[in-house]
Amino acid sequence: MNHEKLKAAILIVSDTASQDPSTDKSGPLLRDVFAEEASGGGEQWTVSEQQIVADDVLAIQRQVTTWCDGGGGGGGGGGDYVNLILTTGGTGFTGKDNTPEAIVAVLSRPVAGVRNKTIIITLPGSPKGAKENLLSILKQLPHACKQAAGEDSRTAHAGGVEALEQEARTGNTKPSTSHHHQHAHAHHHSHGGHAVPQAHTRPEDRPISNDPSEGPTQRYRESPYPMISVDEAIGFILDNTPKPTVTEIAVNGALVGHLLAEDVQADEPVPAFRASIVDGYAIIVDKDARGSKGTFPVASVSHATPGEIPRLEKGQIARITTGAPLPLEATSVVMVEDSIIRKKRQSGQEEAEVEILADAMKPGENVREIGSDVQAGETILRKGEEITATGGELGLLASVGKKYVSVYGKPVVGVLSTGDELVPHDRPGSLRVGAVRDTNRPTIMAAVRGWGYEALDLGISKDSQTSLEASLRSAMRSASVIITTGGVSMGELDLLKPTIERSLGGTIHFGRVAMKPGKPTTFATVPFKTSTGEHETRLIFSLPGNPASAIVTSHLFVLPSLRKASGSGLAGMERVMVSVEDDVVCDPKRSEYHRVVVRAGRDGRLWATSTGGQRSSRIGSLKSANGLLCMPAREGKVAKGGMIEALLMGKVIGF
Repeated sequence: MNHEKLKAAILIVSDTASQDPSTDKSGPLLRDVFAEEASGGGEQWTVSEQQIVADDVLAIQRQVTTWCDGGGGGGGGGGDYVNLILTTGGTGFTGKDNTPEAIVAVLSRPVAGVRNKTIIITLPGSPKGAKENLLSILKQLPHACKQAAGEDSRTAHAGGVEALEQEARTGNTKPSTSHHHQHAHAHHHSHGGHAVPQAHTRPEDRPISNDPSEGPTQRYRESPYPMISVDEAIGFILDNTPKPTVTEIAVNGALVGHLLAEDVQADEPVPAFRASIVDGYAIIVDKDARGSKGTFPVASVSHATPGEIPRLEKGQIARITTGAPLPLEATSVVMVEDSIIRKKRQSGQEEAEVEILADAMKPGENVREIGSDVQAGETILRKGEEITATGGELGLLASVGKKYVSVYGKPVVGVLSTGDELVPHDRPGSLRVGAVRDTNRPTIMAAVRGWGYEALDLGISKDSQTSLEASLRSAMRSASVIITTGGVSMGELDLLKPTIERSLGGTIHFGRVAMKPGKPTTFATVPFKTSTGEHETRLIFSLPGNPASAIVTSHLFVLPSLRKASGSGLAGMERVMVSVEDDVVCDPKRSEYHRVVVRAGRDGRLWATSTGGQRSSRIGSLKSANGLLCMPAREGKVAKGGMIEALLMGKVIGF
């Protein structure tokens, strides 16, 4: 390796230069730097590739992965890989500056800036800045590239720091103080010549996933992720769930399930006019009058339709229907039951005179006054209240003329199944040996929609890092929360964790939970830059592939996050105390979430009946289940009739 030329590739990221290559000034300058280094007796470099791409994330990633992966073949870096990739341009802060996001997402070791055996460095778009930045690190690059390519560390460091500095010509002219670091390869770094990165966490506190390129013989035999409790896992999830966003939505059925982001005041009173609450006759009652009996001419008719309101004179009455506006000067309404027709008009269809039988009518009787239901400016709904499907909230908003209200937005959830063995659940015909119908995707999508959120079908991904990476990248463009099932255990084809960490630049917050079912449940966040240049975070819930595990963990972990992101203070499923119909045995090592049917008894208690065998692969254990018993990790059992806490997944069944 020491006698071979190191191969460098230069990627110019520029919308302008991609249209007119003659405008690129950085590429020639960087080539000259390598040429001058070689002519001066330094390390021999060859610039084997140079390309220009537009400032587009996918275009940048395609070119970089092609160079890193040996012509776009496997994921391990074939013989055609380059040692060093320099990108220039697209590192600013505008919406079109996409290079950092594109590069971070393809790194297999995000901290070091390495994908497979290639070091990747992003330089600014300014020709002067690109050249100066490259010159400042050029002497250290050969050593770094050789290490990334797999050179033996002990051989490289055999001569100590002095040999390395002599090779890179960065030795000190001043006395320096050496610090001994407990590296696995036991070497010294001088602090006088260059700054040494100082880790602030212990290696054992920083688990990292398998490197798929090293093959199954090198994979972990035990999970590197610490086992945490369910409560700790929910804490990680809520801490990393983005704050809810506020949006304005029209007052219609689309509002159902949203929570109000602010108090709502009435723009107008309800009713907006004095209205009758009965069918009958509008009359004028003097405060000083002793009674309201008598026979009166019917002067007009008032129906519950918009229009001019007639004036009523003393000694007259007006026929009126429920909800109709009172004639001007009318004070009260007599029910039709308290009247008798004494004279009809010529047509015989209308009354001319009516006798009022009711006595001692009071002003305002049987009348809805203006604003008696809702006054203008009154707060009718409070921030955080939900617009429910019962219709009461929608009806109230409509009654005061509200056209739009501010609510918290809802996350869009994408659901992806993974596994070479999976086929669509509705595939016709018999299955080949080893094939499995995909039950998780339709089941979880139904649950998400039942919670009131939009669920996107992301299909099935094969068990390869390339397929998973492509599926997840596509998913992040359309969904803010992604649920995957399968690929999180300890097998050689369980590639979700390494794909999230090494290909997407994500952070895995936990990879094991002390629970049954669902131990391999994984939660991660991935940085994402939108098409408008906004920096956001995508949440990935990687759930076990066994159906019961996937459904239980989606209720336990995904639902609380969705509710928080929607502005709800409700952490997750509702908790109730239930009595068990039969003995339920505990697991001594892990807390268990036992699927049950919860019914209301005539004795006023809630009773829970087990759905049977609780094996994590048994989808039948979810049939009719509307609750999960929270079984503690201990020896023994919960005896028949005993009380225990349960989480409700659905409505309680009545007696």
